[in-house]
Amino acid sequence: MNAKVSKLRTVGEHVELDVGDDIANSPRYNEDIAPTKAAQRTWTKWNVASLWVGMAICVPTYTLGGVLTAYFGLSVSEALWTILIANIVVLIPLTLNAFPGTRYGIPCPVVLRASFGIIGSNVPSLVRALVACGWFGVQTLFGGIAIHLLLSALFDGWAALGGTGEVLGFFIFWAANITVVIRGSESIKHLEALAAPLLLIVAIGLMVWALPKISVDELLSAPPSRPQGAPVFGYFMAGLTAMVGFWATLSLNIPDFSRYAKSQRAQVVGQILGLPLTMFLFSGLGVVLTAASVELVGETLSDPINLIGHIDSPLWVTLSMAMIILATISTNTAANIVSPTNVFQNVAPKLINENRGVLLTGIIGVLLMSWELLKKLGWLDTDVSVESLYSNWLLGYSSLLGPIAGIMVVDYFLVKKQSYDVLALYQDNAGYPAWNAPGFIAFLVPVALTGLALKVPALGWFYTYGWFTGSILGGVIYYFVANRD
Repeated sequence: MNAKVSKLRTVGEHVELDVGDDIANSPRYNEDIAPTKAAQRTWTKWNVASLWVGMAICVPTYTLGGVLTAYFGLSVSEALWTILIANIVVLIPLTLNAFPGTRYGIPCPVVLRASFGIIGSNVPSLVRALVACGWFGVQTLFGGIAIHLLLSALFDGWAALGGTGEVLGFFIFWAANITVVIRGSESIKHLEALAAPLLLIVAIGLMVWALPKISVDELLSAPPSRPQGAPVFGYFMAGLTAMVGFWATLSLNIPDFSRYAKSQRAQVVGQILGLPLTMFLFSGLGVVLTAASVELVGETLSDPINLIGHIDSPLWVTLSMAMIILATISTNTAANIVSPTNVFQNVAPKLINENRGVLLTGIIGVLLMSWELLKKLGWLDTDVSVESLYSNWLLGYSSLLGPIAGIMVVDYFLVKKQSYDVLALYQDNAGYPAWNAPGFIAFLVPVALTGLALKVPALGWFYTYGWFTGSILGGVIYYFVANRD
């Protein structure tokens, strides 16, 4: 039976909430977005590292490497440096924004209540959720193609289905993802621990297959696709922003996972071990193999699924597709379903529980990818490619997410000085405002400048470097506005 009044207690470096009737009956609370108990915080540094290996080894990560050379005009060697630097940079907001999740056991939308207000937190949360739902659709599309190729290698009749088989694969993969997340955080932890070593084997296997057929020296010395003589800095910064934007989403909702970490040391060391090297190796693999795909299979292929499909061995295609399916599930469940699930619960905790949030995420993901599904069925004719869609989406959305990341860091470390009133975060009129004006001022000013930059060529740099300009400006404005009194 709950105590009548909620109480906080410290367990080691964690703060734990004993829920009483005052919090349990609050419209801002349900059990799924409640602070985790100390006993639930079981993730070691290796679990956190496995989480990142499982999320980083995926088709979009591989494809992003090729995008840097094809869309951003970088050479292969320049693209490799861009990938490495970007993932060192993104570690900063990832580790810092993970701190409140680890200390208080609270998910991202509840963290945002401190800087945007109890109700206002829904605005930045929904901005984050929309891009997650979109990525869920993209990843599910790739997973569906992998299932189609796997079944095609096993059954001749399935191969004859063509685009219809890919759509059926989409919904098979969709159901598998939803099932994993509904089973809870421990299910995700065990999946990542299983997937991480297997995915590394796939990456190594692709390189072993390709290396004898290509000249790495020639690839690294190949000229970039940008105009001859054009300075590299602008192209490098645009590519860097896009690469940082790839994980800008997780730099916001990392508390959704760090709330299960055993300690701050576990989340910091785990992220350092798991993210930069994995992203560098797998994105780098994408850079090299995309550049070499003409020599390997006679055409430019920027995703590993279709490249593997050209391997003349049904056994290896079958094994590889099984691994790709596992890779994409491990990425999709952690990176693209957990966050919006918590966000939708934050909007209406008493109406939307975890299972309903998962299903809502899945439905929105299908709707956002419906145009591509209709195209595969032959019911819609469009020249828009998934690769161009998310390469442009990354740059644009990083401009919106940057200010939120900066605000979160400044609020926790400089304004609140690493101290939250957890009881007030789950109640109306208990210490935090419904709408916190400093948070919205600090968010809307960089967003407005980004919109202006799209119209005014002289300000184009503000959009091109959107995550950096947005996060720095958002953090600075928030600090001064929040401390104006």
